[in-house]
Amino acid sequence: MSSLLERYSETAGPEAVEQLRQLAAPLRGYRIVHVNSTRTGGGVAEILNQLVPLLTELGLTVEWHVIEGTPTFFSCTKKFHNCLQGGGEPPTPHELHEYERVNGENAERLHDVLRDADLVMIHDPQPAPLLQFTPDRKGRWIWRCHIDAGRPVRAVWHYLRRFLRDYDASIFSLADFARALPHPQYLIAPAIDPFSPKNCELSDEFIADVLSDFGLDPERPLLLQVSRFDRFKDPVGVIQAFRMVKPFFPTAQLVLAGGSADDDPEGAAVLAEVRAAAESEAGSVLILELPPDAHRIINALQRAARIVIQKSTREGFGLTVAEALWKGKPVIGGNTGGIRLQVVNYHTGFLVNSPEGAAMRIRYLLRNPEVTARMGEVGRRHVRENFLMSRLAREHLTLMNFLLHRDSERIDMTQWNS
Repeated sequence: MSSLLERYSETAGPEAVEQLRQLAAPLRGYRIVHVNSTRTGGGVAEILNQLVPLLTELGLTVEWHVIEGTPTFFSCTKKFHNCLQGGGEPPTPHELHEYERVNGENAERLHDVLRDADLVMIHDPQPAPLLQFTPDRKGRWIWRCHIDAGRPVRAVWHYLRRFLRDYDASIFSLADFARALPHPQYLIAPAIDPFSPKNCELSDEFIADVLSDFGLDPERPLLLQVSRFDRFKDPVGVIQAFRMVKPFFPTAQLVLAGGSADDDPEGAAVLAEVRAAAESEAGSVLILELPPDAHRIINALQRAARIVIQKSTREGFGLTVAEALWKGKPVIGGNTGGIRLQVVNYHTGFLVNSPEGAAMRIRYLLRNPEVTARMGEVGRRHVRENFLMSRLAREHLTLMNFLLHRDSERIDMTQWNS
């Protein structure tokens, strides 16, 4: 099997791979550590599962560690997630105490790793206090926020900010997501790996087998949303939109495919709400609770779908949008967050603000297959140019070079601006 770099040379071009090699060269010998809260489930884990091997293949020493937590800890951090996105119930004092206690335990367990690393990247609020519990750290620390924190619940942001202010830098996905912090801030959008099981090419036979396994008719139009069962993903709103489509396209099928992340305790409750909402659409709406490793199944469903939906009301980025566009599918997405970066309205899909708007756009695309095909072509090109893992790796390497070498002679990387 060819290496990751060889495959990226074929997909993104040999110049892109040569850029990665040159950017990686000054970082060899440094120890780079990523820390997040789950190994499986959710976009952060998916990114790290692909980014870490790519950086390793470039000759870097990269480690990925996952913090351990209690149900109360993850209840607290789920509330952080909701409050950073502008709504929800703040954590209780008991939950905040558990949040700090658990981070203290993890800092002790990972002390030598965190102290000795040359660069540490902490992902999202769950492990944010680790820096405060590592006063003897030697390297640079970055807080990487994958959440839309543009309009948070103020009290929650003020609480978290005291853990974030001593970081050397922070990264947000979009300018609208950023919050004022007393250190440099950078914008880096997430990306997908086109060679991962979720995005690689599949045989027609495998796709047909997946449809058969779930009782889906390949001759009927398939609508699909892939996401965790999270209220901000608005799966109930997708069902409402489907009900408005069904009278015009009675053979249409809707699949809501997802699972849960280890750090999301609300998933089961939301799944129950979705099942209740779909009861009246038996035979036309399929709810799939998939395991975290069902990547090839999701890949097959995305390739079989006529239209992919991501009707989020809040969204940090939405990797499933880039995944669908890469497979040549138009996306009807919520007019929010990182979806706006990917769904170029009227070109790679449509941005919508309501179930009624989603239903209108679904009906339009089902009536106009030539528009669907054209949007799919534009969408795949859009992802190739902007949202592949090679671009994400290049921007990470550029930032790491700056942070680790900023006190030495400047490294001129302007030749790579294109």
